[in-house]
Amino acid sequence: MNRLFRRGRAPLIAATLLLGGGLAHATGDVQRGADVFATECAECHSVKAGHDKKGPSLFAVLGRKAASNPDFAYSDAMRQSGLTWTEDRLTAYIGAPRKTVPGGKMKYDGLSDAAQLTDLLAFLAAQH
Repeated sequence: MNRLFRRGRAPLIAATLLLGGGLAHATGDVQRGADVFATECAECHSVKAGHDKKGPSLFAVLGRKAASNPDFAYSDAMRQSGLTWTEDRLTAYIGAPRKTVPGGKMKYDGLSDAAQLTDLLAFLAAQH
């Protein structure tokens, strides 16, 4: 370990560990996420571009502003939420939709399993 510090590699290793740890939240299993999507989301949402169902398409949802699909009839609460769908915001919303956007019309109680949420986000991130 002392050799690492003497050679100036400790900051590089620390940065690598920090970045790796920061990405751990974002790196779920895409295939398991597809399974979660199929059982928890697919009845109301699609991941095909422009293919809305009861809920809007979730194609390329990460980084998108909430209520930005002009062809979908969002609730007033969702249109006024001002949200952008980051991983943290999607995690909060999928975990507790009515708490995150009170007055929204999504009729889903929420997904409380953290591993399933991480996998689902990995799947949604892959849909672009």
